[in-house]
Amino acid sequence: MNRYLVTGAAGFIGAHVSAALLDAGHEVVGLDSVNDYYDPALKRHRLQPLLDQPHFSFTEGDLSDSATVEQLFRGDRFHSVIHLAAQAGVRYSLENPSAYIQSNIVGFQHLIDACRATPPAHFVFASSSSVYGNSDRDWLSETDPTDTPVSLYAATKKSNEMVAHSYSRLYGLPATGLRFFTVYGPAGRPDMAYFGFTKAIFEGAPIQVFNHGNLERDFTYIDDIVSGVVSVASAPPSELEVPYRLLNLGNHQPVKLGDFIATLEGLIGKDANQHFVAMQPGDVYRTAANIDAASALVGFTPATDLTTGLERFVAWYREYYSV
Repeated sequence: MNRYLVTGAAGFIGAHVSAALLDAGHEVVGLDSVNDYYDPALKRHRLQPLLDQPHFSFTEGDLSDSATVEQLFRGDRFHSVIHLAAQAGVRYSLENPSAYIQSNIVGFQHLIDACRATPPAHFVFASSSSVYGNSDRDWLSETDPTDTPVSLYAATKKSNEMVAHSYSRLYGLPATGLRFFTVYGPAGRPDMAYFGFTKAIFEGAPIQVFNHGNLERDFTYIDDIVSGVVSVASAPPSELEVPYRLLNLGNHQPVKLGDFIATLEGLIGKDANQHFVAMQPGDVYRTAANIDAASALVGFTPATDLTTGLERFVAWYREYYSV
């Protein structure tokens, strides 16, 4: 049994990763601020099954508070730290930039400093496909330029990558950054388009279709992401001169927004009231993950097609919201 710290344990990805580690027989220490960026009741809903597990313990706190981080590291050493806590959302970063600096910059710094002082075997952290900006590449690869973020959120994630690289070089901290591509599934984030579209279709409310529908996203189902995270956590880049790597975790199958909405309409059994609007600041036109590196390293192979994934999400949504 290994001891893991999972930050963002009440979050969408964090709760699922924690559950997978517990199922594999490990001990998990979870941290989350359970803030009100979206409904805290959903975060509590994700947490409850974890709290019933004997090898799970939970701290409600904020990484931007250095004392909280110091307290976490006073116990037994963590085998690995999986850092999934962050202020998420591209568009919200235009409205409340200070939240992103506090969580994604200050909080990240507190955590990686604690890992420097008490090194785990592996520091795994969430980055984002948003670091690629509006790339003109057909497939986005880890070696592509990422110097032109189009949102503050993306800039904070790029900052995390650079800080982690410097700590790997200076202090030998084994670190891996995971660039997630549009993760979706049951108990997901209400601020994401698929969740909002589903809510609006059920309620007969209009949905805003940005850039008149001319967008593509590499939608990646939560179970596939979790499989990738857990596998990568067991594969620290210790053999590299600088023990640091970046990996894309995506579905490798970008979907046009119109096709995505049509799939939801079919599963829900109602037509969407679509309002076509212009491109939003901070958005990107297309994401498409080259996953060769993750596939070669840990055999990462997404197995969930969009229809199957959305079918599971809609079933969860019907049950959770009684619609």
